[in-house]
Amino acid sequence: MTQPPARKLDDLGSLDEQLVVRPRRRPPQEVDMDITPMIDIVFLLLIFFIVTSKLSETGARDLPTAAAGGAVAGKEAVVVTLVGTGDDVVIYKGDSKDDADRLRAVDAADQEDELVAYIRDARQGPPRKQYVLVKASRGVKHGQVARVSHAIGRATEGGTLHLAVMEEQ
Repeated sequence: MTQPPARKLDDLGSLDEQLVVRPRRRPPQEVDMDITPMIDIVFLLLIFFIVTSKLSETGARDLPTAAAGGAVAGKEAVVVTLVGTGDDVVIYKGDSKDDADRLRAVDAADQEDELVAYIRDARQGPPRKQYVLVKASRGVKHGQVARVSHAIGRATEGGTLHLAVMEEQ
């Protein structure tokens, strides 16, 4: 076999041209991160805080007594009385707690409709009344008073609503 002819240095070019080495590019490697332990820790912390947290409902608040404001004459107002504790509330037409003045509806929507009809009749009948006064016992929840107030707002269509407060003696 014959060898290729020897090349001269002049044929090969300069030494700098020969030493240029270009590295091959490697494709970027994906980093695999196992997040299973992190999820386990998060669930353990969640269970810990659920078990150790104290779930308590807010207690009764002593509200300040009314300091200013005028009294509403009972003759000028339609009175609605709420008696009961918590969600067990009985609504009476007027200031009395007589069973004859009690709203007969059991369902909340039917109670509101009956209350709207009572207020509209009482405001238009003689003597004409321009205000609505809501009296609620201490044990009635705010949500029940708000529900009744909403029904009164439907009946009065922007009329004045007064909430009765107890004055200090």
